[in-house]
Order: sequence, then structure tokens, then C-alpha cells
Amino acid sequence: MISIDLSGKIALVTGASGELGRVMALTLAQAGADVILHCHRNTDSARSVQTKIESLGHKAWVIAADLRSAEGIATLHSEALEQAGVVDILVANAVVQYTWKPMLEQGIEDYYSQFESTILQSVRLAQAFIPAMIERKQGRYIAINTECTMQCLPSQSAYVAGKRGMDGALRVLAREVGPFGVTVNQVAPGWTVSEKDRIAGTEVQELYAHGVPLRRRGTDQDVANAVLFLASELASFMTGVYLPVTGGNVMPTV
Repeated sequence: MISIDLSGKIALVTGASGELGRVMALTLAQAGADVILHCHRNTDSARSVQTKIESLGHKAWVIAADLRSAEGIATLHSEALEQAGVVDILVANAVVQYTWKPMLEQGIEDYYSQFESTILQSVRLAQAFIPAMIERKQGRYIAINTECTMQCLPSQSAYVAGKRGMDGALRVLAREVGPFGVTVNQVAPGWTVSEKDRIAGTEVQELYAHGVPLRRRGTDQDVANAVLFLASELASFMTGVYLPVTGGNVMPTV
């Protein structure tokens, strides 16, 4: 029987206090990984995940840092190395949220914000954590993208610009670090059901689901499962991938 075993691996999930980050971190731990839980301000949520992971018999660490700056990335890297050791699996999930507006009304500061929290953050995380992966000739860099990158719908211009830029940078990175046994991939969720929806009873969105071939919204666990797969040895020959978890709502074509 084939199973995914991440025993002995150290995973880092940025934005691990958020709706999606919490599920991804717990899923990696359920597969055997010890997990570094990054958060910006919401340490209470991160510590709740830490408690759950420790109850599974695995180690978990909480590190707070603002990843919009080089200093914040440096803090995350130094504390991760000191507390946990070299990271084997990096899940770049954190992103700045803002109000979507038509381009003619969107503040210029939002474009800078998305550039910082997608492209620059991805580059800085890579520069901080991938050299150790290269030295060990193994590693996984998994970034969270979005179906919006392919849709380019009204009001998404700043978000799409940042995520498309991130996609390009990470595809280049995949080619650069592939010879050293490091894979670089992206998971692209659609409009995802999270715990917040379950509490509010808003899981079903019929208008959206009608346009999805599988006729439903994806769940946070669906996304976490894709991350788990890319983190595993089952995906050892996959790199440079943009993997939609959208029920077919977007389909990359050739």
C-alpha cells in the first residue's frame, strides 16, 4: 500500500495562523512532519495549531514575523534554524489581504503591497531557505497561488499582478535549483470552503459552484492534500508546476 510518510522532515508554513494555513500545517503533521508555524500577529491561533500537532506526538514551533520586509524574513530564518533546524519543506502561504476594486479605483499602494507579499516575499524566502536545501541536495518549495491568476476577472488587478509575477519568478527558480534536487511548485486554490464558512453556514455558493465542472467549492482539506502530495516523494519528479485545486474551474492548456 502506498502512503505518504514525512517522518523526520521539518516543514515551515507561513501564514499558519490563517484559515488555510492551519489546515495545511496540521495535514503535514498528520503525515509525520514536525512543523514551524509562522504567523504575523495572531499567535493565539498559531499556538492552538501547535497544541494539536504536539498532541499527535510531533514537534511544533511558533515564530512571529512580518514577512513584508527583509528583516522579517531574516528573523524567521534565524529563529527557525535555532529552534528547529534546517527546513526540508517550505510552504509559502502568507499574503496581504486588501479590498478589491476596479483598477481605476484601486490604490497604488495596493499594487506595492501585493508585489511585496507575493514576488518579493517569494524571492526572499528562497534566498533564505533554499541554500541549505541545495547543500543537502533535497527540498520542497511550495507556494500558494490562486485560480484568479488565470481568470483575470474585474477588480482583481493588483492581486493577479502580484500572483502572476510570483508565478514567473518561481518557474525560473524551478529551473535554477532543479539540478540540486530541489523542487519548486505552486498550488492554486479556487474559492475555498474554510472553517469560517462552516461556522457561518456559507459553504454552498450555488452561482459559483454552477460554473465548476465538479459542481462544488473546494475545501481547505482539498488544498492541503495537494500541498501534502507535492511535499512527498510521490512528487519527486515534478517541478515548475502550477496545480489548480479548483474542481476544473480553471484548466491550464497546451
